[in-house]
Amino acid sequence: MKKRGQVSLEFMLIFGMMLILLLYSVNNITFREGSTSTETLRIQISLEEKNLANAISNTISQVYAQGPGAKSTTYVRLTYLRDPEMLRKGLNVNNASVFITYGNYSAEGNGTYVTVTGTNVTAVLSGGNKNVFWSRAMYQAVLYTNSSVWSPSGSVTFGSSTVYGLDLDPATLPATLEIVVEWNPDNPNSWMFNSTTGELHININPGG
Repeated sequence: MKKRGQVSLEFMLIFGMMLILLLYSVNNITFREGSTSTETLRIQISLEEKNLANAISNTISQVYAQGPGAKSTTYVRLTYLRDPEMLRKGLNVNNASVFITYGNYSAEGNGTYVTVTGTNVTAVLSGGNKNVFWSRAMYQAVLYTNSSVWSPSGSVTFGSSTVYGLDLDPATLPATLEIVVEWNPDNPNSWMFNSTTGELHININPGG
């Protein structure tokens, strides 16, 4: 009996030490900068940017196809883009902001551009370091040249060009963003984000 108790105690000590070593290793692998989890977080952020661009472009296309007076609403769930700490960890971006604009910068067609910008961040539209995500829409308009379209307004450099768009503080974004698009011929093109209601309101005006 004494032998069995000794073996059990030794086993528990060894098992406990192995468990501590395992937890220490997992902690190092998970949170080390440049680790697999950081890369996974970067991909998840990118997917959310692309999903947001798709949602905006699809809603604009739907309203444009219906004609003057049309209105449509879409809801988008946001997890990463509204968390400054996740953006810092995943993208290594300080003072992050979410930038959204609309136009035809890439010459592939009109659409919505979404990127995360911040201190010393360069916009990259293609390649392995791409950080600007685009989604085509039916509405033919170049809005990124006009700062008055956007509220709150900001600017980002694409290549050698300055483009204007929405400059959103991640902390003000809601868990579920309401995207409202309408075609009101009496009003100019406008993109307005209301942090109180969590609504992005867009008016398109093909004739204006």
